[in-house]
Amino acid sequence: MVTNAAPTAVNRVVCYCDDCQAFMHRVGRADLLDVHGGTDIVQVAPASLSFVQGHDKIAGLRLTPKGLYRWHTTCCNSPVGNSLTPAVPFVGIAVQAFDGGASRVDEVFGKPTGAILGKYAIGEAPKGSTGFNPSLILRVIGKVLGWRLRGRTWPHPFFKRETNAPIYPLTVLSQGERDALRPLCGPRPTAPAGPRVAPFTIPP
Repeated sequence: MVTNAAPTAVNRVVCYCDDCQAFMHRVGRADLLDVHGGTDIVQVAPASLSFVQGHDKIAGLRLTPKGLYRWHTTCCNSPVGNSLTPAVPFVGIAVQAFDGGASRVDEVFGKPTGAILGKYAIGEAPKGSTGFNPSLILRVIGKVLGWRLRGRTWPHPFFKRETNAPIYPLTVLSQGERDALRPLCGPRPTAPAGPRVAPFTIPP
């Protein structure tokens, strides 16, 4: 459950990085990537996200020992949030985790404010996804800094306040496991992958 949901309270961005692609392939959810390998993510304050059930079915994955914490369910392998340590307070949630379809997601969170790391996109990089985007970077920094100053780090959905240790089981990939995912990812995949779906569209 996400509280305080509003376009002004979150940051929404589409990420085309090969790490996001690799994670989706690792957990068998490449179907959640768009046609260019992008993940549509809503970034919220950690204190805004809570789980009311299914705590025993959450686990974490890091592609490298210092990589992003990528949390998912162990039942259907659905992504439920990406995070750094509590020192950098944000949680990035793939839009498919929310109920209501495209129109509802856009209504609650607004449309994506930008796209990043298009150099890893599959096929032609979407417009505006490559190069430096100062307005987007400043927006992200402003949100994260504001959440920290306003005490929106805690309670954190994935870390214990007393120790900053992860609440849920965590797997860190070996170098070999990470390298095995690279042929599946952009910008020029060399191995076959599962089907991808187009970005959300509003049904007629």
